[in-house]
Formats: sequence, C-alpha cells, structure tokens
Amino acid sequence: MASSTMSNPLRQPASPSTTNLLSSYPSVRSGSIPGPGRTTQPPTPANPLRHAGFRPINVGHQNAAAIAPKKSHDSLSEKYSLSPSPASWGMPLHMNIREEDDDLHNPDPRRDRQNDRGGHIFTPRGLANLGCVALLVGGMLMLFAGYPILTHFTEKKQTNQGGFNLGGTNATGQVPDMPGNRGLIDPDTPKSVYTKTSYTYPDEELVLVFSDEFNTDGRSFYPGDDPYWEGVDLHYWGTEDLEWYDPGQATTEGGALRIKLEQVAREDNHNLTFRSAMVQTWNKFCFTGGILEAAVTLPGSPKISGFWPAVWAMGNLGRAGFGGSVEGLWPYTYDACDVGTLPNQTYPGTSLPVDAMTGGDPEHDGELSFLPGQRLSACTCPGESHPGPMRKDGSYVGRSAPEIDVLEAIVTDGVGEVSLSAQWAPFNAEYNFINTSDTVTFYDSTTKLNGYHGGAFQQTTSGLAPTNQDCYELSTGCFAIYAFEYRPGFDDGYISWINDGKQAWSIFSSAFAADSRSEISARPVSQEPMYIIANLGFSPKFGTIDLDILDFPATMSIDYIRVYQRKDAINTNCDPQNYPTAQYIETYKKVYTNNNITTWKDANEPWPKNRLKDTC
Repeated sequence: MASSTMSNPLRQPASPSTTNLLSSYPSVRSGSIPGPGRTTQPPTPANPLRHAGFRPINVGHQNAAAIAPKKSHDSLSEKYSLSPSPASWGMPLHMNIREEDDDLHNPDPRRDRQNDRGGHIFTPRGLANLGCVALLVGGMLMLFAGYPILTHFTEKKQTNQGGFNLGGTNATGQVPDMPGNRGLIDPDTPKSVYTKTSYTYPDEELVLVFSDEFNTDGRSFYPGDDPYWEGVDLHYWGTEDLEWYDPGQATTEGGALRIKLEQVAREDNHNLTFRSAMVQTWNKFCFTGGILEAAVTLPGSPKISGFWPAVWAMGNLGRAGFGGSVEGLWPYTYDACDVGTLPNQTYPGTSLPVDAMTGGDPEHDGELSFLPGQRLSACTCPGESHPGPMRKDGSYVGRSAPEIDVLEAIVTDGVGEVSLSAQWAPFNAEYNFINTSDTVTFYDSTTKLNGYHGGAFQQTTSGLAPTNQDCYELSTGCFAIYAFEYRPGFDDGYISWINDGKQAWSIFSSAFAADSRSEISARPVSQEPMYIIANLGFSPKFGTIDLDILDFPATMSIDYIRVYQRKDAINTNCDPQNYPTAQYIETYKKVYTNNNITTWKDANEPWPKNRLKDTC
C-alpha cells in the first residue's frame, strides 16, 4: 500500500535547492527496505536538527560545484563553513613561508640575549606577584606556626595540680566536659561581681577565682558527669545521719542547684527511710584563703526543727564520708611536735597532763579527747609515709583536714538560725579558747557565741545567728547570702562569717595561742587546700527532729557558689607545692574511694610512727 509522509513538527518545508539535491541521488528500488506490503520507496526521514537551508558540503565530488552557490549564504552556518580544500583557506601551508608571529614561536637565544639581559622583576606586575607570594607564605606560616605558638603561650592550661592523674584530669581520672570548657569561672557570672571588697579589711580588694551559677538545667553529679562537683553514694554514719546520700538527689533546675531530701521505701534505699545528696569538689577544686560565698534557700520552714542543711569546706587530705581518710586528720590544724599530736592528748603510759583527764567531755568521764592522735604530724619519724613537705632540719610539716563551715542551719524555739563555725584540734583545756575583745568580734546584737564548745572528738568555735526567715523553701523562697572569709596562718590569721550578706562575727588566730593547761602549742587558721561541700541531711546528734510535722520532700536550693581571693595570694590548687596532697592520695587511693574503709586500720596500713612515743 502507498506510504504517507510522516509529519515532523520540527521540520520546515524543503527549499527548492533541497528538492534538486534529493533528485540527484539514484532512486532506491521498490521493496529494498523490508516491511510488510512495502512496494514503494520510503520517504526520507526528517532531521529535526536540520535547518531548511542546509546544503551538504560534498555530495559526490563531481556535483559539489554545481550544487553550492558561490557568493550568497542562506545561513550563518554556511557563512562560516570552511571549504574542504585547505588551499582555499587563505593561509600558508608550508613551513618555509614566513608569518608575522614566527618570532614568538621560534625564539633565537643569540637574538634575544640583549633584550633579556635588560629586564628586571621590579615592575608593577612583578611587585604584585611578589606581594601575593609573600601573603601566601605569611598566611601559611601564621596558620601552621604562629597560631600554635600563640595558643601555647596564651591558653589557660590544665595541670595535674588539681588531681593526681596526668593530662589535666582530676582525681578520679575525669576530664572536664562542660559546654565550652568554661574553666574555673562560670561564663554566666555577672562581670559586676568579679571583684569584692574584704569584709574584714575594707581597703583590700579580692578577685573572683571560682564560680558556679548553676544556670544550666538538668546537670548530673554522678561520678564523671561534672568537672568540679561529684555526688557521693554512701551513708554518713559518722554523725549518725538518717539518710542515704545518692547522687541522683542533686540536680540543677530553674537556675539553682537543688538537693532534695525525701522519704522512700527502706528496701530500695539501703535499709534507710530517707534519701538525699551531698556534692563535693574534693580533689577537683580547692582554694587556700579568701571568701567562700553561697546564695541559699534553706529547706522546709524556719519554724519546724529537723533538717540539717550545710555548706562547708574541708582540707583535701580528708574526704567527707570516707572514714578511713579522715581518721587522725580531722579536725586537726596543727604544726607542732608535742603532746597535742598524741592519742587522747596524753603522754604515753601516763594520765598527764591533768587537764587532759578532767574537765572534758561529760559523756566520756570528763576526758578531753578521744582522738587517735594526729596521723601526719610534725612528729612523724623520717622515712614514714607522709605527704610532706619536709623542713631543712628533716622534720615534716604537720598536715591535717580542718573544717570551716559557711553555714549549718538549725531551728531553735521556732526561729531559724545558722551556726557559723569552725572545728579545731588539738583541744584547749575544757574546750575554752581565748575569748577577749582582741580575739573575737561580734558585729550585731543578734549573733551570739554558741554555748557548745566541743566534745571528745572536736573543739568548735560557733556563732549562732538568726537567719532571714523569708529565705526558706516554705516561706517566700528568697536566697540569702552566707559566706566565710579567712586568712591562713598564725600571726594574722582570722575567720569571719557573713549571714544574710552582712558580717556577723570574726575570730582571730590569737584566740588559739598556746595553752599551758593542756600543754599544746598555737594552732593556725587552716593552711591546707580546702574543697567545698554542700549537703542536706538530718541527725538526732545535731538537733531535735519533728518528724510528725516535717514536710517531705524538702529541698535546699543554691543559686550560686563563688570564691574570691586576694590578688597577691591566689591559690586554687588541690596540690600546692607547700601543702601537697596528690601523691599521698594516689598512694592510698583505696582509702579515698572505698567508703567501707571506716578506719585507717581497715585499710591494713601502718599508722606512721611518732617520735614522742615510737622508736624512729
């Protein structure tokens, strides 16, 4: 059957010249292209890319001249098409024919020597090139040499002074991992509080050396979760507490540290009915001298007795809650070799001095002390285990774990109070320090000396002051500022306590001069590196507990904790050179990490020999 021409939407009607061109091709025999019933020649397929005026350059050599016009062009493609013959391109085709640009492609050293000899690089283009090279070289040097050098000399480096491991880790092998690696000062601390005037000496200015604003919600204080704080997991048996301390009871919420005391099932809580938290910076952050300040909302009500919230500091050689570590170190602050270092503050095999056996603790037959003696005393025999340092005469510096409290809250006769105190050993006869207008100062009429001065295990100096009654959990919940300021040492040492932002009372080192009755020497205000502790507990040993009317859960909230020091006396190491702790803690690591070791004897370690009672 006859075939019809297929329509191509891209094809234009053929021009006459195209028709002539096609007619010059030999005809194709019918049926030469296979197809059912095909009897005629098929149409030439359309080329969608072919322009209507397209002419083949060569369709048979004999017909080329006749087909293509010589002077007119129907399209741009024809206008710029080249003839098949290179001879018609208008350019020489032989190597020996000279062209105008031959000198560029055929250099002649002899000919060009004179021109080349007179050139130089100090042209605008040459100088620009040199400048670019200099910039590139300078940038590379700054990137790979300058920046590392500047970083080395300007960055704040972590050391092993804060712990006994290497590489900037702390005492439990942790690497600080807070967002932004914030360092000792919290970025959220307002710049306006970076300095503080001394409460005791107003002409002295102190600078901020540590702060934690607790603004990040949901922080965890399980071991390894925080660079400075760690919650303990233990029963604080030493003061017969009723609660178990669990790290999960401390967190941050609403811009404050929250420590929650709650009542729980005994079977889920180590057979204890209450659970709370104690967090501490032991062996992670320590300070020696300065101001420790905290803004606190106390738990419960100022009218109901029972809770025992506390913020305090302790010498790094003793870890709170780990009895084996503190035995023989707490609450000593002593650097003399005399009877004050011996068990019970008596000479071996005697009941002397007399005042060590009478006028003491009525619960222990009037004996002054039941302490085992200062374990790391100035009397320690050479070669015995001691953290040092050693004096030139071969004797050791007396070492210990003193305690100074920012606050311990109590309710007395329906009024909230705080005990602003410090603990001491060895003891004065009858626990009476030198109390004169030169040694003790009270700054208001509401703060008074605590009638409790100590017992067989501690001597205490405590001022009782009424709190801001609004700054309790069940009142308005405001934050009151509590602090202590202290200067270590003998001659000019002192401790001053701050209640609700105002100075309450001070005690000076002269209050602890030598005591001829108990035959002990002067005791300094703590010279040890001190770490920070915050906890909420309760114990019948501290005060009356009105369990029937106490509200549970109860929460102590801390808005911030800050530490300030004098510019010329900044010391934030847990392992300072003059009072090292790191190597000793590493040597007896089990005592500091196993709270089931409650005495030094439990650790199967020998008590260091004392030259007043042992043969060195």
